[in-house]
Amino acid sequence: MNNSIIYNGPSLIDGSPIVVIAVTQSSNKKTGDMVQTYIIRADKDPREANKDGSDFAICGNCKHRGEANNDPKLKLAKNRSCYVFIGQGPTTVYKKFIRGGYDTATDIAALGRGRMVRLGTYGDPAAVPSHVWDALLQDSIGHTGYTHQNNIPSAEVRPDLTMISADSLEDARIAWQSKYRTFRIITAVSDKQSNEILCPASMEAGRKAQCNDCKLCMGSHTTAPSIAIVAHGNGASYIN
Repeated sequence: MNNSIIYNGPSLIDGSPIVVIAVTQSSNKKTGDMVQTYIIRADKDPREANKDGSDFAICGNCKHRGEANNDPKLKLAKNRSCYVFIGQGPTTVYKKFIRGGYDTATDIAALGRGRMVRLGTYGDPAAVPSHVWDALLQDSIGHTGYTHQNNIPSAEVRPDLTMISADSLEDARIAWQSKYRTFRIITAVSDKQSNEILCPASMEAGRKAQCNDCKLCMGSHTTAPSIAIVAHGNGASYIN
């Protein structure tokens, strides 16, 4: 299947124009060959959007976006702790999009058929109408998904589809009280709680499985433990 546009319309977070591109092949070492979905501003380079704060449309209140600024010495938001390297995948996808390099999918379900799907390789799935994800996952064998938007009323948060991204133990406990599963960034293995397991794809867990095989981050429709992962990636030093 060809890489395709599966949504092009307003963000459910703030109404800004966004687009979702499904990329059907991936060499990502952590996730394996999953269908990747990039949620980006349709009108602005992802690096610019992150620096000026207009990535709120696709990332909402996620604190890992960093602090918007106009410092000419900085290319991105200050103190950005997100592990996604914007200058690679998101920027490559955006540049191809503005060149007209993607067709609009006529059969979204076919893109995910028989595949594992990553909801929000970049960006938050709750910024996108959930019928898009329902279509993409209709014939899939599983997915991963994470959201920070449970405090934004206009966002379509689907705890059945996505893990609640918890940035503190307090946040996680609130989600657990509602029977929601969480994906929590911790600073050390010793921070893990009894109802959490380390992400099997992480270095600390011995990289026992890729996301493509693991299938634990599919939201609350499974009774598996919540997931914790030690801070990693380019922005890990900003996490405390």
